[in-house]
Amino acid sequence: MTIGADQIRELIVAALPDAHVDCVDMTGTSDHWQVEVVSTEFEGKRILAQHRLVKAALHAQIMDGTIHALTLTTRTP
Repeated sequence: MTIGADQIRELIVAALPDAHVDCVDMTGTSDHWQVEVVSTEFEGKRILAQHRLVKAALHAQIMDGTIHALTLTTRTP
């Protein structure tokens, strides 16, 4: 099973409605992703907490192997 950038973006925005999300398929195989997320939800949170919010939105895809590798960059606007 594969996932596209639009699907990743939709899942993250569903969890973080104000998020701006950029996704890059690192290998062309749709399972290694570099994702940048900008959201006000990250304000006052440490990077680990920010990453947990994003990973929670993608939990099912990470657990079933649809997303094999995920490189995250998170920041506030």
